[in-house]
Amino acid sequence: MSDFGNGGKAEDAADSASLASILSRECVVLLDCESKKAALTQLVDLLAETPFVLKRDELLRGVFEREELMSTGIGYGIGVPHVRLDSVKDVVMAVGICKEPIKDYTSLDGKPVQIICMLVARKNQHSQYLRMLSTISSHLKSQEMRECITGANDAEKVFRLLTDSQQD
Repeated sequence: MSDFGNGGKAEDAADSASLASILSRECVVLLDCESKKAALTQLVDLLAETPFVLKRDELLRGVFEREELMSTGIGYGIGVPHVRLDSVKDVVMAVGICKEPIKDYTSLDGKPVQIICMLVARKNQHSQYLRMLSTISSHLKSQEMRECITGANDAEKVFRLLTDSQQD
């Protein structure tokens, strides 16, 4: 597993609200799937490979239970599935870029989703979790940034765009 921007310890750096503190290059992928379920499952599988997620099946169940409450499609082609669980050791994120927009990802603006940022945290990490949700939104509020991300031909470029653009 690669470094998470802070000697492998996401918790300390999460306070700085830097995506580089919770996102590793291995957790950024270009997705080739047509459904929300397939996309979210692939991101759960990525996170399950990190040292921060202890129980893959619990994470998968938690993500889909959260989606049943209310879709995490926030508009502008963005989905931000998120959950807090006891079986997660620390805040961590996976990002999937869908080359073909996912039409069954219910979104606030009714548009399909292409950028999916999955955020998971331990149950007691409420403030870090909220701070990182805000940071994700801030990074993706620019149409230019969203277009650069969806136009990227490789995951490395997406990773650099997200982690090098500390624009607050």
